[in-house]
Amino acid sequence: MTSLDKPTEDTDQTQPQDARAVTEAALFEAFGGVRGMVETVVPGLLFVAIFTVNKDLHLSAIAALAVSLVLVVVRLAMRDTVKHAFSGVFGVAFGVAFAMFTGNAKDFYLPGMLYTLGMAVAYIVTTLAGVPLIGLILGPVFKENLSWRTRNPGRKKAYTKASWAWGLILLAKCVILFPLYWWADTTQLGWVLVALKIPPFLLAVWLTWVFLAKAPAPIDVFAEMEAQEEAEKAEKERKAALAAETPAGTDTGESHGGRHRREA
Repeated sequence: MTSLDKPTEDTDQTQPQDARAVTEAALFEAFGGVRGMVETVVPGLLFVAIFTVNKDLHLSAIAALAVSLVLVVVRLAMRDTVKHAFSGVFGVAFGVAFAMFTGNAKDFYLPGMLYTLGMAVAYIVTTLAGVPLIGLILGPVFKENLSWRTRNPGRKKAYTKASWAWGLILLAKCVILFPLYWWADTTQLGWVLVALKIPPFLLAVWLTWVFLAKAPAPIDVFAEMEAQEEAEKAEKERKAALAAETPAGTDTGESHGGRHRREA
C-alpha cells in the first residue's frame, strides 16, 4: 500500500479535496491550462480576422505562422514548457503549407480538422479495446503509468468514461465542421472553428475532472519502485552487517557435518 492509499484519521474530510486538487493540477499540466488554450486559438483567430478583411491568403497565413513562432519565443524566454506552443506551430505550419499548395484558403483548416477526427477515432477505438487513450495520456502525469489497467479498476472505469466523453465530443465537432468545409466559405468556416475551439475542449476537460475526482486515488508506482529499492538496499546492508559480525573461524553446521563424516 502506497502513501496515497493509506487511510488517515480524517480521510473522509481531506481525501475528496486532495483528489480534486491533484486532478485539477494534472489536467492543467497535461492540457496546457489557460495559456495553452490561448496559444491554440490565437493563430486561427488571426488568420480568419485578416482574411475576412482583405481576402489575402498569403498575408493571413504568414501572420498566423508568425504569431505561433512568437508564442514559442515567449515560452523560451520565460523558460517554460514549449510542448503546447510547438504543437501549435506545427499545426499552423501544416495548415499554411496545405493552403499555399492548393491555393484554397479553407485548406488552412483542413489538417486541424483531420487531426480532430483522428483523435476522436483514437479515443473511441482505444476505449473499445480496453485501453482508454485518456488513461495513457494522464497515467504518467499522475505517476501511476498503466497501474490503473489491472490494479485500480475504479480508476480504469473513470478513464473509460472520460475517453468516451472526449471521443464523442470531438466527433460531434467534426460533424459540424466537415459539412461547413464543403458548403460554407472560408470566413464562415473560420469563425465557426474559432467559436468551437474552446467550449468543446473545456467541456471534455470538465467531464474528465468530474470522473477522476470521484475515482480512487492513483497508485504512485514511482514511489513503490523507490520503496522497493530502499528495501533491497536495507536488506543488502543487513546481510553485509551479519557477515561482518560472524567470526572468520566460526564453524557452520555444514562444516561440522563434514568433519563428523570424515571422523566416521
